[in-house]
Amino acid sequence: MLTRLKQMKAHFIEIAEMISDPAVIADQNKWRELVKEHANLEPIIAAYDEFTAIETGIEEAQAILEDKSADKDMQELAEEELRELAEKREDRLQNLKVLLLPKDKNDERNVIIEIRAGTGGDEAALFGNVLMRMYQRYAERHGFKYELIDMNETEMGGIKEAVFSLNGRGAYSRMKFVHRVQRVPETETQGRIHTSAATVAVLPEADDIEIEINMSDLRIDTYRSSGAGGQHVNKTESAIRITHIPTGIVVQSQDERSQGRNKEQAMKVLKSRLYELYSTEQAEKEASARKSQVGSGDRSERIRTYNFPQGRVTDHRINMTLYKLPQFIDGDMDEIIEGLILAERTRLLSGEEE
Repeated sequence: MLTRLKQMKAHFIEIAEMISDPAVIADQNKWRELVKEHANLEPIIAAYDEFTAIETGIEEAQAILEDKSADKDMQELAEEELRELAEKREDRLQNLKVLLLPKDKNDERNVIIEIRAGTGGDEAALFGNVLMRMYQRYAERHGFKYELIDMNETEMGGIKEAVFSLNGRGAYSRMKFVHRVQRVPETETQGRIHTSAATVAVLPEADDIEIEINMSDLRIDTYRSSGAGGQHVNKTESAIRITHIPTGIVVQSQDERSQGRNKEQAMKVLKSRLYELYSTEQAEKEASARKSQVGSGDRSERIRTYNFPQGRVTDHRINMTLYKLPQFIDGDMDEIIEGLILAERTRLLSGEEE
């Protein structure tokens, strides 16, 4: 590992020199790639430099302890410093191992999030609305830009389906752990408990250069938008529905007043869905992964439970329960998300496979 880190530092220095080369700057595509690689390596190299400084300190302390001419006070100080540095060394070594873990190539991407009401009728739709607001508040807390793409509302103010994007560096790395069915026990006025479910899928947003779409493979329909939207609703055919004929994928956008803007948003969702499809080795494998992520929306399938009467939220993947449901659905989700990230790192460090 240390040999690899030494090579990475040499490459880091080489990249820094290349970035300032006028010939490289002239090639903006290459320059941007090098700047991104430099930024990705920077925290690793900083941690490695700190580790090597600790190693040097350990060597110096050991030299004092082995020096028979050194006075007693100096040797006692060296012995104490050696203990402290040894503890720091283990901590920094573990940190380096985490930094060197294989990165998910999608971690830095923006995300498309799809929420669909599952079992539970109107209550499930209302729960879907709670989830959408929760992720919107989480985005605000972390500086991600929230952008609604499509929403199908119910008369009671719930949502049957909502599609939106969160834009910002590292959005996918934080949001990829919220997949699958989430359910909520709610108390009716008569005191009965019922359970609703909603499915949540998170897609990494695809870059234009990664997904090429043949326009002849698309069927594009326009229609009048429906649901909340003021006077603009049902007056013009600004909403867009795009069908990708080879795969049967259908996407739509009706949140914007402009037909052109809705088409742009729908194409963004289509590219992300196609990216998810094409990034797997086989279409069958992708379908299986998609099913495990989105789930069926049935009450028996659960990833996270929101218990309103007891004010608690439980993530069943890591068996973590928090008794602060109001704060959680207001976007204060970091404690569980950090727990999921830690669990994933632990799994990778131990070499286990899912």
